[in-house]
Amino acid sequence: MNIVTEKYEAVIGLEVHAQLSTNSKLFSGDSTTFGAEPNSHISPITLGHPGTLPRTNKKAVEFAIKMGIACNCEIERYNYFARKNYFYPDLPKGYQVSQHTTPICKGGYVPITTSTGEKNVELNRIHLEEDAGKSIHDLDENYTCIDYNRAGVPLIEIVTEPCLYSAEEAFQYVTEIRKLVRWIGVCDGNMEEGSLRCDANVSIRLKGEKELGTKVEVKNLNSIRNVKKAIEYEIERMIKLVESGGKITQQTRSFNANDDTTFAIRDKEEANDYRYFPEPDLTPFNLTEEFINNMASALPELPEILFKKYQQLGLSAYDAKQLTEDKATAAYFEACAKLTSNIKAVANWMTGPLRQSLNGQNGSFDTISLAPAQLVGLIQIIEEGKLSFSAAATKVLPVLLGNKSKQALQVATELNLIQVSNSSEIEEWVKQVLNKMPEKVTEYRKGKKGLIGLFVGEVKKVSKGKADPKLTAEVLETQLNN
Repeated sequence: MNIVTEKYEAVIGLEVHAQLSTNSKLFSGDSTTFGAEPNSHISPITLGHPGTLPRTNKKAVEFAIKMGIACNCEIERYNYFARKNYFYPDLPKGYQVSQHTTPICKGGYVPITTSTGEKNVELNRIHLEEDAGKSIHDLDENYTCIDYNRAGVPLIEIVTEPCLYSAEEAFQYVTEIRKLVRWIGVCDGNMEEGSLRCDANVSIRLKGEKELGTKVEVKNLNSIRNVKKAIEYEIERMIKLVESGGKITQQTRSFNANDDTTFAIRDKEEANDYRYFPEPDLTPFNLTEEFINNMASALPELPEILFKKYQQLGLSAYDAKQLTEDKATAAYFEACAKLTSNIKAVANWMTGPLRQSLNGQNGSFDTISLAPAQLVGLIQIIEEGKLSFSAAATKVLPVLLGNKSKQALQVATELNLIQVSNSSEIEEWVKQVLNKMPEKVTEYRKGKKGLIGLFVGEVKKVSKGKADPKLTAEVLETQLNN
C-alpha cells in the first residue's frame, strides 16, 4: 500500500522568483549583468546611502504586466511600493522595497499537464520587488563575504495558492513558468545563475481533511529537478515523522543536491514582523487601460494557444507539444509553414533529424544554420520522388547545415543522389537482382509475398540508392507475377 495516496495528502504552494531581463536595476541605473567582479555593479542608491533617491524602472513594470497578462491575472491599476524591514548582511539598506502588500497582478492561473490530466494552477499574486545581495560563506574561513551586485536587481515573485498535490505537479508548474518567462522575454530562466529560484511550502494532512497541516518551507531550489526531489523527500519525511508519533515543526529548510535530502536551517515559531509601510521615496504609479492594452498587444502568441492551433491544423498532441517547447522552435516552424502546406513533414523533420543534429551540437532552433527555405526545399524534392528520405537525412542535410547558400536539389545533384524514375533503368537493376536470387523468386511465387521488401532493398543496393522505391516495387511486382 502506498501510504501517501491511501492515507495522506500533500499540499504544496510555490513561490518562484524570476529576475527580470532589464539592463539596469529596479531603482537605479546600476547594471544587472551576471558574472561581474564582486561589488562592481553598485552605487550609493543600491547601498542605500543617506540622501539618495531611487527611481522606478519602467521596463520592469512593463515586464511584470506582461507576465500577469500571460498568467491570466487581474492587473492592479493603482500601485505603490512598500518597505519590508529586516536586517541581514546581504540587505544593504536594512529593508527591501517590495509590493508584497499591493501586488501588481492578482489571481490568475497557469495551465499544466501531468500524468493525471490537465489542471489550472491557481495563482495568488505576482508582485515586483528588488533582490538582495549574496552572502558567500566558503571564500574565507573566518568571514562571510558579501557581494552586492545582485542587490536591487528587479524580481517578480509568482506565488501560487496551496493547490498543488504532488511533486509531479510542482515539477510541471515550474517547467511551464520557466518556459513562459523565456517565451515572452521577461527573464532568461537560467536557474543555475539564479535568474529563476523557487521556494516550496510543503505540508501533509489526512485525506478528507480541509485544514492545512504545519508547513515546511524549502528555500532557494535552483533546478526543476531539485524542486521535485526536495518535495518528494519532504513528503516522505513528514509522513514517517507523523507515523512514528512525532510532530512536524514549522521550519525553513534547505536542499542538499548531493544526496537529495533537506536539512533544517531555522525554526519558525512566530510570524516575522516586517513593519511594512509605503516607500516614502517612490511615488505611486497609476496604470492606464491604454498602457495595459499596449502590453497585451506586444505579447507573442503564447504556447498554450499555439499548442491548440497546431492540433487544429492536424498535428498530433506529441508534435504540437514538441513544437511549442520554446519560442525559437515555434518561430522556426511558423516560418517553414508559410512556405509549404506539408506541415506534417516539417514537424517530422524538426522533431527528428534536425532535433538530433542540434542535440549533438548543444544547439537550438534560434541558432540553427539551416534556413526554413532550405528545409522546405528538401521536403519538396522528397515529395517529388527525386530523393529518398534516408539519403536526405544522412547525406544532404549535413551539407545544408554547413552552407546556407546551397539548396537541397543542388546538393543532391552534386552528390549524385537524384533518384532514377526511368523505368528501363530500373528494369535492368530488377533483372540483376532477380537473376541472382532464383530461390527467393520461387518462394515469392509460391506465396511468400513479404519477400518484396527484400527485393526492393537489393535493388536499392545495386542502384546505390538511386532507384525510386515506389517505381521499383511496381516493376518488381510486374516481373515477379509474369
